[in-house]
Amino acid sequence: MVNEVKVRLADGSERSCGIGVSVATLAEAISPVLRKNAVAGRVNGRLVDLDHAIMEDGSVEIIPFDSEAGLEVYRHSTAHLLAQAVKRIYGESEVQLGIGPVIQDGFYYDFAIEKPLTPADLRVIEKEMEAAAKENMPIVRRVVSREEAIAFFAQRGEALKLELIRDLPPGEEISIYEQGEFADLCRGPHLPSTGRIKAFKLLSSAGTYWRGSSNNAVLQRIYGTAFLKKSQLERHLELLEEAKKRDHRKLGKDLELFMFSEEAPGMPFYLPKGMAVRTLLENFSRELGNRRGYDEVRTPIMLNRRLWEQSGHWAHYQENMYFTKVDETDYALKPMNCPGHMLIYKHELHSYRELPIRLAEFGQVHRHEYSGALNGMMRVRTFCQDDAHLFVRPDQIEEEISRIIALIDEMYAVFGFAYRIELSTKPDDAMGAQELWDEAEHSLRRVLQSQGVEYRINPGDGAFYGPKIDFHIRDAIGRSWQCATVQLDFQMPEKFDLSYIGEDGRKHRPVVIHRAVYGSIDRFIGILTEHYAGAFPFWLAPVQVKLIPVSEGDWAYALEVQAALKADDYRVELDLRPEKLGYKIRGAQLEKVPYMLVIGEAERSSGNVSVRSRNGSIETLPVSEWIRRLGAERAARSY
Repeated sequence: MVNEVKVRLADGSERSCGIGVSVATLAEAISPVLRKNAVAGRVNGRLVDLDHAIMEDGSVEIIPFDSEAGLEVYRHSTAHLLAQAVKRIYGESEVQLGIGPVIQDGFYYDFAIEKPLTPADLRVIEKEMEAAAKENMPIVRRVVSREEAIAFFAQRGEALKLELIRDLPPGEEISIYEQGEFADLCRGPHLPSTGRIKAFKLLSSAGTYWRGSSNNAVLQRIYGTAFLKKSQLERHLELLEEAKKRDHRKLGKDLELFMFSEEAPGMPFYLPKGMAVRTLLENFSRELGNRRGYDEVRTPIMLNRRLWEQSGHWAHYQENMYFTKVDETDYALKPMNCPGHMLIYKHELHSYRELPIRLAEFGQVHRHEYSGALNGMMRVRTFCQDDAHLFVRPDQIEEEISRIIALIDEMYAVFGFAYRIELSTKPDDAMGAQELWDEAEHSLRRVLQSQGVEYRINPGDGAFYGPKIDFHIRDAIGRSWQCATVQLDFQMPEKFDLSYIGEDGRKHRPVVIHRAVYGSIDRFIGILTEHYAGAFPFWLAPVQVKLIPVSEGDWAYALEVQAALKADDYRVELDLRPEKLGYKIRGAQLEKVPYMLVIGEAERSSGNVSVRSRNGSIETLPVSEWIRRLGAERAARSY
């Protein structure tokens, strides 16, 4: 009989331990400090509780509290604590449990409950959570059969849980987590006890559809956040307050950038100042693309159903698309620009000498989003992609992707964005042969390794037609946003029978690289608005200069200065309102205009301008000299 198992630890070392020993006991044997900081384990790649028994040889990793995985376990347990508190306050029979997953920076839990929850209710729930945490109840996992699970939750009247159980695939392990009187259907893992939960805050509540479908019941969702230390929680709450001040929806309205209407939910309307920002972003991208050999194209916004069937979108993306009929034929608004670019490439025969062919488009796409998911410019139903598709020979893949990474570097540096990289691999609904996926993923790994960049694997999050490299930028208050993407695609060339004539005179299949830097221009504008708190850098500001005459007698000179600035293509506004000087200056400051020119008798008689920058500095100098300085600042695109 075998009494020991061999385990390989995260540092590559190996050790033997008794069969059936728990992850916690193994951690204690390695180091008491490690055991003290442990929150869970990863056994043969699977996250498990600390009391999980190790029954076979394999890899074991001890997950500490201060790791990303450890924090997720901590927050997941806090979500259960929230559900327990709600049950205690409103009654076991009055509340049905939905789901309570971890999300970025926190968690939520969905409840079927008749009482509309208010901010005051959240404070009461939070107090009950604190009391439950202090009880230090053990959190115990129990594996049950499907029949036992159904009987258990039926007896408790948990109809939503019963629906989840019945939808589980055959053979799926079912587990229930219990803490005191509370029990929940969950795969875990969780903390050993509620007493380990120290710092949390309930943030808000909102309505949501059960399982995201408008055909289902409306539930109430409570959002919260949790951290290991109160100091970390306080810092996060400070950032949330700062984020409220920077909310692009409020700033977009105050600065007259964009608007939304009930007549077109989730579809932004650009006002003149917002359109100025968008045009500048597009032209910046065009400028860099032109230098790198991109050719700009335009494709129709609506295409025949058979094209979407050919591309695979009909089978893999149909629920996100909008449809219509034209002459009794099914058409779809494009959710992506790729199929149109495939048709452009196929329009004529290509030689190997022509490749790479780089087609770029500022393409307007439409994707269906549930109304509850819409969020200003960050989540919309129609948006513009700075899309490009590169048709390359297999031997050109790595060089082209390296060039794209260099382009992303250059563009993001202009805005002051650092970024991290993820390699997203084959999803469950992928199309195409496994060997093509393997080849594509290996190609992307080689590029990243040859560039010497750090990256992490994001399993199963690739596009349905190919793996991708995603770039996550970090804004001024530390939030992460996924924007740029580079996708390697062996599938579309097969689907559309694309080819080029090789050096041997035969037809060969090109490879397609999908590329976007802004991602969605609309979303990028929302991100920039919050990143800069509405104070766009000079080159990007919708109004760069505000002219403020002191009196009516200064209007003529102010008009001369305005004409000189407009002649050099600066965006200038002239404030001729019959208001006091201080009121006008304050108004320009609220509009976050980079420069204010106060023009009075002294400036008029000397031919100078008095320049106030929004950072508070004031200087007086000749108009020509100041315009020269502006030119240097605009050309530098300084942030």
